[in-house]
Amino acid sequence: MKRVYLKTDEMPKQWYNILADLPTPMDPPLSPFTKKPVTFDEMKAIFPESLIEQEMSDKRWIDIPEEVLEILSLWRPTPLIRAERLEEYLGTPAKIYFKYEGVSPAGSHKPNTAVAQAYYNKKEGVQRLTTETGAGQWGSALAFATKMFNMECRVYMVKVSFYQKPYRKSFMRMFGAEVIPSPSEFTNSGRAILEKNPDSNGSLGIAISEAVEEAAGRNDTNYALGSVLNHVLLHQTVIGLEAKKQFEIVGDYPDMIFASCGGGSNFGGIAFPFLADKFSGKNVDAVAVEPASCPTLTKGKYAYDYGDVAKLTPIMPMFTLGHDFEPPAIHAGGLRYHGDSPIVSKLYKDGLISATAVKQLEVFQYGTLFAQLEGIVPAPESAHAIAATIKEALKCKETGEEKTLLFCLSGHGFFDMASYDAYFDGKLEDYEYPEDLIEESLKNLPEV
Repeated sequence: MKRVYLKTDEMPKQWYNILADLPTPMDPPLSPFTKKPVTFDEMKAIFPESLIEQEMSDKRWIDIPEEVLEILSLWRPTPLIRAERLEEYLGTPAKIYFKYEGVSPAGSHKPNTAVAQAYYNKKEGVQRLTTETGAGQWGSALAFATKMFNMECRVYMVKVSFYQKPYRKSFMRMFGAEVIPSPSEFTNSGRAILEKNPDSNGSLGIAISEAVEEAAGRNDTNYALGSVLNHVLLHQTVIGLEAKKQFEIVGDYPDMIFASCGGGSNFGGIAFPFLADKFSGKNVDAVAVEPASCPTLTKGKYAYDYGDVAKLTPIMPMFTLGHDFEPPAIHAGGLRYHGDSPIVSKLYKDGLISATAVKQLEVFQYGTLFAQLEGIVPAPESAHAIAATIKEALKCKETGEEKTLLFCLSGHGFFDMASYDAYFDGKLEDYEYPEDLIEESLKNLPEV
């Protein structure tokens, strides 16, 4: 069976909370002001109470509200697809499946949490949200979600992506969002960056600072985050929960799971439900795939660090390249983040997941190959997972192993064709971030 579909009423009715099953407990996030564990009241400055409760919950299952399910059902459940043409081309004995999240209105997995976050904010009387976006997928998702609930939205878009991907900006504007290139003159943190570097390309860390600063300074506004935090990864587990049902239908189960990883929402979404099986003794390897130019897990340090440049967010235990790390202007803006989700970081630190870094040219090489064989243009972020999966399939060809491989195709690349043009025209180059610059950035970690 090439495509596996679920009926609408088979969509998960609960999110899976991996915090309930971690072999050892998480270290707490710390207040950037007191350096003590962050309090409920401190988080209320930018988040609704219901999301803070989810952030801290130890319940294994959390009900998905009917209003959220109704909107998710516009595109969910998403298909699980067997990449048979790719298998045949590679000549591999491995079976390759992918979960396709590009069928959502915003073209990626991001609406899975955007809809939930908009719902909980609206329910508590919040009329306006601010956020950041790298490649534009998260901003597009929140613009869509806020429009579903008749809310206002302002998006601080990393400046390099703002100009690389103008149609992402157009999409957000279609759904009523205001889009600001970051760093900007709208906030103290943005102005401080521009004063030091007027030509700054921006980063997710900078854009987060601007969005958080604005939300904290207005009573009518909250902040929404597209990755990293526990409640965000919780909402994304609908991906892996659906995939598990779909694998039951075909009588198969993945030996390895690959997903691109910037902050961790895509990786956590598909991997966490399978890791629940791993904790019970199942043999499955989940691999987080990151760019060689922003190698957070593979070259970063596990430490407490700020989630943003201006030091306004909680100090979190995570793998980090340093909060003031400003990655190069690669064409996978959604992965240009200095840190990783605390949960993903802990899993990696404890040896429960794997990580690998891939170079920019092979990302576009394998993304193009996949499009030519399977007929879906992948976003550059998603093509990281494709590259790692193909390399594993080629290893299977050498060894003769008949592994079952699963990757998350987290979004389509229709708004990324300028990036593909740059690849076709030979304008892209591989870039591995120098170890000495990483070490320099890590010198500025907070003392806790």
